[in-house]
Amino acid sequence: MIYLDNAATTFPKPDSVYSAVTETLREYGGNPGRSGHKLSLAAGRIIEETRLLVAQLFHISKPEQVVFTLNTTDALNLALKGVLSAGDHVITSSMEHNSVSRPLEALKSIGVEYTKVPTSSEKGVRISDVEFAIKENTKLMVFTHISNVTGTENPISEIGGLCRKHGILFLVDAAQSAGIRPIDVQKMNIDLMAFPGHKGLLGPQGTGGLYIREGIEVMPLKQGGTGSHSELLSQPEQLPDRFESGTQNTPGLAGLAAGVKYIIDHDVEFVQEKETRLVNRFINGISELQGITIYGPPTGPKRSGVVSINFNGMDAVELSFILDNVFDIATRAGLHCSPDAHAMLGTLRSGGTLRFSIGSFNTDNDIDFCIDALTQLSKDGLMREVK
Repeated sequence: MIYLDNAATTFPKPDSVYSAVTETLREYGGNPGRSGHKLSLAAGRIIEETRLLVAQLFHISKPEQVVFTLNTTDALNLALKGVLSAGDHVITSSMEHNSVSRPLEALKSIGVEYTKVPTSSEKGVRISDVEFAIKENTKLMVFTHISNVTGTENPISEIGGLCRKHGILFLVDAAQSAGIRPIDVQKMNIDLMAFPGHKGLLGPQGTGGLYIREGIEVMPLKQGGTGSHSELLSQPEQLPDRFESGTQNTPGLAGLAAGVKYIIDHDVEFVQEKETRLVNRFINGISELQGITIYGPPTGPKRSGVVSINFNGMDAVELSFILDNVFDIATRAGLHCSPDAHAMLGTLRSGGTLRFSIGSFNTDNDIDFCIDALTQLSKDGLMREVK
């Protein structure tokens, strides 16, 4: 199979990720931070090593500012619901994933209001529009770094500077950028950042995290056993224990550590350059096909590896099925959990788009084969035969 659904989850993973998960299950199966025996201590070291590696990758000054979660959605819910309260105002965009949109909508019931800034599918949000939306009670801005529908990159550094200027907290959804774009939370003035372990960081599913800048008050969503201060009925105050109740996913985090090591060793700028080269090859190869619509930015360094198309009036789900079953190419069709983005594109009522998303292990041959498949499908004869 040619796998082009990396925006959903990356596949395959580096061999070191598989080995780390298996080794941890077989050799270090104790409960981290709960006991004093060798297996428990070894499991605890694995988690702390993962925390150190994530902090290194994102230029986080203190590893304890990295809180592990189930995924990006879990981290975004923690950040939004742990920071916001009645009377607060939030600024976000018209291209957010439901992992942002749905928690914000739920928070309306307690008196939180939000403004969606219009977004260009080619250039992202405009700083002037973001600044114009600021109110006296604006407490937080939350923006996706890269759209999971169009591959559009928002000007995160500029938004971070604007937030710092006005004393507003800045939360970044790095679901499509962590491990693929260089991220320096300090230089980019990021206060909170949600990231997945299973996408660009090449780790297993069920892993992710939230970066919390020192000094920011976030209320935990859950309370429970942390292995520390067990004499207290109240939740410990120190990070990361405050947000990591219950047994951690040690095998998953071991795999995440291996994935992050792979990214660090291969250099995130190199990963970005490869993705840019492959996506440019893909877009250039299909752009002249009759009946194709390509959404998002043009080719160039700002173009991520997420490409959405519609083709010859075909239903996107049907086209994805054909690519899977006739050509053995894995893609994703539909609304991609981002109805706002499709409303902006005008594809909400028509069922969305067909999305191709390039990953670290795709090759020139993968891209060329996909171009050839779409070229064949553009020929009416083959289209009728497949249907």
